[in-house]
Amino acid sequence: MAAYLQWRRFVFFDRETVKEPSGPDGAASKPFALPPGIAVCDSGRGSLVFGDILCQIWFLPRSLQLSSFQAYKLRVTHLYQLKQHSILVSVGEDEEGINPLVKVWNLEKRDGGNPLCTRIFPAIPGNKPTVVSCLTVHENLNFMAIGFADGSVVLTKGDITRDRHSKTQLLHEGSYPVTGLAFRQSGKTTHLFVVTTENIQSYMLSVKDYPHLELDTHGCGLRCSSLSDPSQDLQFIVAGNECVYLYQPDERGPCFAFEGQKLIVHWYRGYLIIVSKERKTSPKSEFAGNEAQNSDKQVLNIYDLCNKFIAYSSIFDDIVDVLAEWGSLYVLTRDGKIHVLQEKDTQTKLEMLFRKNLFEMAINLAKSHHLDSDGLSEIFRQYGDHLYNKGNHDGAIQQYIRTIGKLEPSYVIRKFLDAQRIHNLTAYLQMLHLQSLANADHTTLLLNCYTKLKDSSKLEEFIKTSESEVHFDVETAIKVLRQAGYYSHAVYLAEKHEHHEWYLKIQLEDIKNYQEALHYIGKLPFEQAESNMKRYGKILMHHVPNETTELLKVLCTDYRPSGGNEGPGMLEGKKANSEEFIPVFANNSRELKAFLEHMTEVQADSPQGVYDTLLELRLQNWAHEQDEQIKEKLHNEALTLLKSGRFKTVFDKALVLCQMHSFKDGVLYLYEQGKLFQQIMHYHMQNEQYKKVIEVCELYGDQEACLWEQALGYFARKEENCKEFIAAVLKHIENKNLMPPLLVVQTLAHNSTATLSVIKDYLVNKLQKQSCQIEQDEQRIQKYREETMRIRLEIEELKASPKIFQKTKCSICTSALELPSVHFLCGHSFHQHCFESYSESDSECPTCMPENRKVMDMIRAQEQKRDLHDQFQHQLKCSNDGFSVVADYFGRGVFNKLTLITDLPSGKTATTIEAGLQRELLIHTKRST
Repeated sequence: MAAYLQWRRFVFFDRETVKEPSGPDGAASKPFALPPGIAVCDSGRGSLVFGDILCQIWFLPRSLQLSSFQAYKLRVTHLYQLKQHSILVSVGEDEEGINPLVKVWNLEKRDGGNPLCTRIFPAIPGNKPTVVSCLTVHENLNFMAIGFADGSVVLTKGDITRDRHSKTQLLHEGSYPVTGLAFRQSGKTTHLFVVTTENIQSYMLSVKDYPHLELDTHGCGLRCSSLSDPSQDLQFIVAGNECVYLYQPDERGPCFAFEGQKLIVHWYRGYLIIVSKERKTSPKSEFAGNEAQNSDKQVLNIYDLCNKFIAYSSIFDDIVDVLAEWGSLYVLTRDGKIHVLQEKDTQTKLEMLFRKNLFEMAINLAKSHHLDSDGLSEIFRQYGDHLYNKGNHDGAIQQYIRTIGKLEPSYVIRKFLDAQRIHNLTAYLQMLHLQSLANADHTTLLLNCYTKLKDSSKLEEFIKTSESEVHFDVETAIKVLRQAGYYSHAVYLAEKHEHHEWYLKIQLEDIKNYQEALHYIGKLPFEQAESNMKRYGKILMHHVPNETTELLKVLCTDYRPSGGNEGPGMLEGKKANSEEFIPVFANNSRELKAFLEHMTEVQADSPQGVYDTLLELRLQNWAHEQDEQIKEKLHNEALTLLKSGRFKTVFDKALVLCQMHSFKDGVLYLYEQGKLFQQIMHYHMQNEQYKKVIEVCELYGDQEACLWEQALGYFARKEENCKEFIAAVLKHIENKNLMPPLLVVQTLAHNSTATLSVIKDYLVNKLQKQSCQIEQDEQRIQKYREETMRIRLEIEELKASPKIFQKTKCSICTSALELPSVHFLCGHSFHQHCFESYSESDSECPTCMPENRKVMDMIRAQEQKRDLHDQFQHQLKCSNDGFSVVADYFGRGVFNKLTLITDLPSGKTATTIEAGLQRELLIHTKRST
C-alpha cells in the first residue's frame, strides 16, 4: 500500500476557464456558459456530450458552437459515447414512472436534422421496474451492459445498434446497487467488471455460461470506478473512501492509500483522476445523492501511479464531471463554467524536476513518456553532475555509465582521473569496453587502472574473455601489460589472439624464454614462421643454436606446422629460400656448415648462395686447420665441391675465394675450366715450376699457340741455365712454325746464359727449309714465264692468222656436226639446236662457262676486297708471317691504282672486243694449266 501523503505534488497542468469566441469588435470575451440542468456528461468523436433534465442532448464541438436535439420526452439519465465509432447510447424516460428506455443513436446519419435513432428498447431486468444506475458499451459494438439499482446487470450481446442481431439477457443479480461496469479486452478474451456498493466481480464473456469470480468484498459509489489503459495493464480501478484498488480479471492488484470521500474517478493518459470532497463526510451519501454536497468544495487530484507523484491538484466548486477530449481535460462545474486543464510538455515538466534536483523522478517520467535515448542520456548526465558536485562519486559514476554511447567518454574520464577515485574510473571504463565503445586510449587507461590498483583478479577477468566477447584493442592491451611488467598476461593475450610478433618479442626480450619462443615459431603457418625466423633467428641462434638449426633445416626443405595447426592448404609441405637465412648463422660457423651441407644433400637445386657460402666456409676451415689429416680431408671436400659443377655461373667469385685462401688446386682447376691457359702457365711461372710450364704448353699449346712464345720469353729472361727447356720450346716452335727466326734470335738475346749453340740447330734447320722453299719458288716462276710466252704467241696468232674450225662432233651431244652450227674460239663447236637448248648466253661457250664464272667470281672478289683496310690490318697483326699477308694482298691488286671507265669513246669498239678476246684466252690457258 502506497501512502499518497509521501507523494510529491507538482503543477504539470495549466488551468484556464473556457471563454466564448471573440466577437468581430475584438472585445474581451466572457466565460463560456453551459446549458442549465445538465445531469449527465460524456465525450468522444470530437465533441463534449451533455444530457439535461429537460430531455435534451447537447453537443459542444471544439468551436464552442452548441447544438442539441430532443432525445426523450421527460429526461436523460445516462450517456455513453463510443470512442471509435460515431455511436451514442443514452438512457432516459419518455413517460412518468420507472420505465427507462435505451436508445442507440448514429451520429453520422440524420433523421429530420437530428441523429438517427437505430434502436430503442426498454431497460428493465425481467419484469421488475428499477432505476438504471450505470451503463457501458464495448468498443466492438457487440456487448452492452446496463446496471440497475436493485443489483441486476443486463447484458446485450450481438450488434447493439439493431434489435434483430442482438440478444439481451440477465447476467447478474444481487442485493446491492450496481455502481460501475467496465469491459476489458485482452486478445480474444473479453471480461466484464461489475462493482456494487459491497463487492466486485468479473465475468468472462468469451466463454459459454459466462463464469464469474468475486474479486473483493467491498465496493464503491457511483462514478468511482474506471478501467486503466495498457500502461497499467488494463486494470479495473475501484476508489473507496480509504484506498484505491486495482484489479485484474482473476485477482486483486496493488492499492493506493488515497483518503477522502471519492466522488468521481476517471483514467486519462496514464493518470488517475479523482474528484473527492475537501472534507470528510459520512459514507451514507456514497450512492444516493446528498444535497449538502452541492455547496461543498471539491478537490481534483491527478495521480501518476507509475512514477508515484501528484501531477496536479486543485479545488473546484461543485464539479459535475471531468471529460477528456482534444488532448485536454475539461472540468464542468455546477455554475455552468468549463475549466480546461492543459498538460505541460515533457521538457517543461523535466525542467521543473531538475530545478528541484529530482533526477530519479525525472528519469522515470522520461521513460514513461517514451523519451528518446538522447534525452534520457542528458538527464543521466545532469544527475551525475549533481551527485558529483555533492561528493557522491559512487552514485555519479553509475549515472555516467548510463550515458555511455551518447556522452563523450572524455567528459567523464577527466572528472575521475584523481588517484582517489580510480576505482570509479575503472568501473566506467569496464562498462565502456563491455559495450564495445572503447578505443585504444581507453584500453590503455583501464589497464593502467588495474595495475595501479594491483587488482590481478579483475585484470585476468578482463583479458581472459572469450573470442566473441573481446571489447578492447588487443595490441594496445599487450603494450600496456608489457610496460607494466605483467608479462604472463601479455603473452597470454598475444598467443590467444595470434599476435605472433608481440608474443615472440616478449618471450625473447623480456622473459628470455628462447626455447618456448622457438617452439612457438614451429607451430606457426609457413609465411609467419619464415618472417619471424628472419627477424629473430640471430637471437635464437645465439642461445639455442642446435634447435634453431634443426628448425631452419625443416623450414627450408619440407615445413609443416607442428601441433596439428595444418590448414586445408598445408597437405603439401612448403620450403623457404635457404640462402636468405645464411646471415642468421653469424658467429656460428659450425651450425652454418651443418645447415649448408644438409641443404646441398637433400636439395641439389639449392640457391647458388648456399654453395658459394659452403665453399668459402670449407676454404676457411682448410686454411686455418693445423692437423695434416684433417686438413687433407677438408682439402678434398673443397675440391669436390668445386668439381660439382655448381660454380659455372659464378666462376669469378669461386676463383676469387680460392685465390684469397691460396687454394692452389682449386685455382688451377678453375683456370682449366675457364680455359685460362695463360693464367695456368703464369701461375707455374710465378712458382718457377719449369717442367709444369712445358707441360702446360704441351697440353694447351694446340688450343692457344702463343703459350710457346710466352714460354720462350719466360725462359729467355731467366739468368739460370735453362738450355734444356729453351731447346724443347724451340723444337716445338720450329715444328709448328710459330715464330720468325729473327724474332726468336731477338728474344733469346736477352738471356746472358743462352749461347749460339742453343739455337744453332734451330737456325740451321730453318735456313735449310728456306733454301728449299726458294728453289721451289724459282722453279714455279720459270714455269709461269714459259706459260705466259706461250699464251702471248697464241694471242698473236689469233690476231694475225685465221682460225680454222676442224671439229667434226658436237661438244654437247657428241654427234656429227651438221649445218647450221656454232663455233667458239676456245675450240668448241655445237649444233645450233643444242646450243640454244643448253646455253644461258649467246656470247658464251656452254662448256667453258662454269669455269669462266669461277674465275670471274674470284676476280670480282679480289676487287671487292681491295678496300678492306680493317681486315688487312687485323690479319697483319694476328699472323705469324706478316710478309706473306702483304704479298697476298699485293696479288689481289689491293695496292694497284684503279681507274674506272664509265663511257667508252666512239670508234673503239674493236679494241674492246679484242680485250674481251684476250681475257677469254687467258681464262682458257689457266684452265688447261
